[in-house]
Amino acid sequence: MSTSAEHVSDTTASTGEPELKRVLGPKLLLLFIVGDILGAGVYAVTGTMAGTVGGIVWLPFLLAFLVATMTAFSYLELVTQYPQAAGAALYTHKAFGIHFVTFLVAFAVVCSGITSAATSANVLAQNFFGGLEVNGWLEMPGQGVITIVALAFMLLLAVINLRGVGESVKFNVVLTLIEMAALCIVIGVGFFAMAQGNGNIGQIFVFADAQDKGLFLAVTAATSIAFFAMVGFEDSVNMVEETQEPERIFPRTMLTGLGIAVIFYVLVAISVVTVLSPTELAGIREAEGAALLEVVRAGSPGFPIDRIFPFLAVFAVANTALINMLMASRLIYGMARQGVLPRPLGKVLPVRCTPWAGIAFSTVLALGLIVYVTSDPDSNIVANLSGTTAFLLLCVFTVVNVACVVLRRKRDVNQKVFFTSPGPLPIVAALLCAFLAGPWVGRDAVQYQIAGSLMAIGVVLWLITWLINRRTNTHAGDLTSLDG
Repeated sequence: MSTSAEHVSDTTASTGEPELKRVLGPKLLLLFIVGDILGAGVYAVTGTMAGTVGGIVWLPFLLAFLVATMTAFSYLELVTQYPQAAGAALYTHKAFGIHFVTFLVAFAVVCSGITSAATSANVLAQNFFGGLEVNGWLEMPGQGVITIVALAFMLLLAVINLRGVGESVKFNVVLTLIEMAALCIVIGVGFFAMAQGNGNIGQIFVFADAQDKGLFLAVTAATSIAFFAMVGFEDSVNMVEETQEPERIFPRTMLTGLGIAVIFYVLVAISVVTVLSPTELAGIREAEGAALLEVVRAGSPGFPIDRIFPFLAVFAVANTALINMLMASRLIYGMARQGVLPRPLGKVLPVRCTPWAGIAFSTVLALGLIVYVTSDPDSNIVANLSGTTAFLLLCVFTVVNVACVVLRRKRDVNQKVFFTSPGPLPIVAALLCAFLAGPWVGRDAVQYQIAGSLMAIGVVLWLITWLINRRTNTHAGDLTSLDG
């Protein structure tokens, strides 16, 4: 890069497009990572997990954290070696050099961000109207109205992203503090119930096999579900060109963010188990994004916390969607700059220095996905979208871990190394990610169908890009540098 933390050039040498501003220091980056991980995931999947394994719902969170941390080590080794914005796609291309594979990985990451944001939009709309209903202000509307609110929210995110990453990350700081406060309420309710003698701490060691899978398969299925709550750290590598001194601050910041997130999740899981009875735990499986609201209602009778909590959840979920769309737009920008996507998608606003074309493209995809998944009124919208996100990212993580091993062998012995994943850890992480992506974890078939449809769109886009490059006698870049 020609820029530093103190200086940002107005244009790049090769394209004349403005470069991205390096506005993320260690504190903003930490809040970015924590905010992304702590967002919609815990609201979307806690109920499903509790309905799968009962009181040991904290265990899948811990296992998902371990797998995510193993993969995070691979990301840290690669992002400090290649501090550029394309993330998993860059590492894949560096390792294997096959443009088609690179494109599929890039598109899978984009789609994971978009499906995650679509999940968040639906959870947000559900909690918003749930808050209106519990306060007696408005009855719960039909799915059509909820969908319209979700669509409007996605358009609002596009406007915020267009303002600039500085404004977006400042907004992220506010939302992160709100979502941490909301989870603290859940944790406080649980420990208050225990202090009053109303909670049953012994339930945290009780396994409830609601689906007759046996302990191993049930915990494995719940871990696969919990993985959606642990993703988010990988979004930060796509913000690397807007981070100050990424080689120095990324390792410590990412691992700190993961540690903070798992502490929150385990404490929330303990609160859920101690407040709700085994019967109630089995019943919140279908509560989707309202599972934590049930905990607040049951654990704080006589207090109006349940009237406030849904609106705090709205802000928390909004944070995840904001970061997801930031990531998706930056990845589209990076790939378009190298001709792996059509080059017009790499356009940047001259004044705001934001990738407006990438933002527009990712927003259109998100709007289309929301309309598609809500067209079936009988489907579990949140579970299907969150499961699709987890599946896509598990596949990407498998490739990234393998790429880490390949690139380690290709590394120049004289090259400076800032971070190295311990020994064979990338291989172990690759095997675990591949295992959790398989059908044996009990993933609903519709999640594979959604992922397959999205990847089919990716293949079509790759063909269009290839034809455009061939017709104009241009070649896709090798992703060795995203600054042109």
